[in-house]
Amino acid sequence: MTPVRISFSSLREGRPYEYLVRFALGGAATVVTGLVSSRYGASVGGLFLALPVIFCASATLIEKHEIRRKNEEGLDGRRRGQEAAALDAAGAALGALGMLAFALVFCIVVKASVFVAFVAASIAWLVVAMAAWYARRKTKPRLR
Repeated sequence: MTPVRISFSSLREGRPYEYLVRFALGGAATVVTGLVSSRYGASVGGLFLALPVIFCASATLIEKHEIRRKNEEGLDGRRRGQEAAALDAAGAALGALGMLAFALVFCIVVKASVFVAFVAASIAWLVVAMAAWYARRKTKPRLR
C-alpha cells in the first residue's frame, strides 16, 4: 500500500488569481450558507455547507494545470487534465462518505456530550474515509 504523503509543490503552480477565485467562491458559499441559516434555521443551512462550489473551482484548476504542464512538454494534455480532475472528483466523493459518517455519529452522540461527539465523529470520519479509499483502491480497474 502506498503511504499517504503531503506535497506542497502544486501550490507553486497556481497563479494568484486562481487562489483568489477559490477563496472568493468559498467565501460566497459561506455567506449563502449564513443567509440560508438565518432564514430557515441551522439544520437547513448546514446542508448548504456541502455546496460543491470549491470543488468545481478546484477541478477546473487541476485540469488547467495538467493541460499546461503537458503543453509545455509539447504534448496535448486534455486527456491527462480530464483524468486528473476525475481523480480529484473520486477523492471528493470518498471524503463526502467520511463527512456523512461524521454527521451521523455526531447527531447520535451529541446529546450525551459535545466533546465526546466531536471525538467519536472524527474517528468515524477517519475510519470511513480510509476504508472507502482502501476499497476503491482494491476495486478500481487497473490501466494497462
